[in-house]
Order: sequence, then structure tokens, then C-alpha cells
Amino acid sequence: MERKLFLGILSVTLVALAIALLLPGGRTPDREPRLPWLIEVNELGALKVFGITLGESTLQQARENLQDQGKVTLFQSPEGQYRTEAYFQRLFLSGLKADLVLTLAVGVNEAQEMFERGERISQMGSGTRKIELSSRDLEALSQAPVASITFIPAADLDADLLSGRFGEPARRVKETGSEIVHWLYPERGLDIALNPDGKEVFQYVKPADFGQLTEPLTGQE
Repeated sequence: MERKLFLGILSVTLVALAIALLLPGGRTPDREPRLPWLIEVNELGALKVFGITLGESTLQQARENLQDQGKVTLFQSPEGQYRTEAYFQRLFLSGLKADLVLTLAVGVNEAQEMFERGERISQMGSGTRKIELSSRDLEALSQAPVASITFIPAADLDADLLSGRFGEPARRVKETGSEIVHWLYPERGLDIALNPDGKEVFQYVKPADFGQLTEPLTGQE
């Protein structure tokens, strides 16, 4: 009897161990898979990917979905333009390891006020200034909506794999002076930058904003 009980416990333990080895970090499978090709666009043009709806989901809701707090930073370009980002490093999204950057929808006046209240400012090589935000502003930004998403997978993804998952793009555009080729999917608000010498970069925006995303790229043709 004791031998049967021991063997039963051992079998359960081995099964649990096998599942833990198959899932990074012993994570359980997602009830709702969060994969880069699972993109939903509703009749109103709202885009949802990784469980985040652009223009609707707040940073706090994204944090709960991703089970990570991320790091929020405000940037000021040399031209004086502001960009507020939440950076999530080394996430596992349905088994895929990646970094995720959420750009937050923050008005110009609000961003300027946050800049002035910043606790520390550092200069980056490009001339962009990086601002460490006050605790008050960090708390307020938890309710800011997510405007766009950048997905950077850890694994190198080739063209065959991408075409199999995403289908053929509406257009391909090569960057001037670079080997990077952008695969454009305007109906899904997606720009995939294929880099033969580095990591691929996926950018997601609302389809209605796709022209703003690709204007610098297509304007160089």
C-alpha cells in the first residue's frame, strides 16, 4: 500500500516537473494567449494585442495584464518634443521572451509640467534628455491610456516564419542606408522591421494612426 502511494506521488511530481520545464519559469499556460500575431481590430478601429487595447487600456491595466510594473520614463527630444514610455524588460508572453515598450498618451502641457517637476535629468548620446519623474507623476500616469506598443522579441525571427504567421505584408520598404526592411500591415496597424544584423522590432498603432507611424519611412522613397 505504501509502495503504491509512493509511486503515485512520484508520478504526479514528475508530471509537474515536466510542465515546469516546458513553460519558462514554471509559468502556467495563458488562458488568453498573448502572441504578436494575435491582433484584433473591432468595427470602431480599436486595436487589441497582448491583452492591451490601444487608446483604451490604461497603464495600470496593462501592468495587471503583464504581471509586471515596468519602468516609466519621460523623454524630451532635441526639438523639444515629449514622449512618455513604460519599459517592460524580459517578459514571457505565452512562452515568448521579449521586451515591451508602451508609449503613453500624455498631452503636451501635461508632459511639460512633468518635465519641470522631474527629479533628475540625464543627457543621452542623441541629444535626447531622459527625465526621472516624481512619485506624484508616476502615480498619475498609471491611469494614462496606452497609445502604441513596441515588441522586441529575444529570438531572431526570419522572413519565412513571419510570413507564415502574419501573411504577406501590404508593402515592403527598405530603410535608406540600411539593410532593415519594414513589412507594413496598415489594416492591422503593424510595422515589422526585419533586421538581418540585429533584433526585429514590431510596432503597433491604431490603424487610423498608421500613416503617422510610417510617414518618416515612406517619405524617404
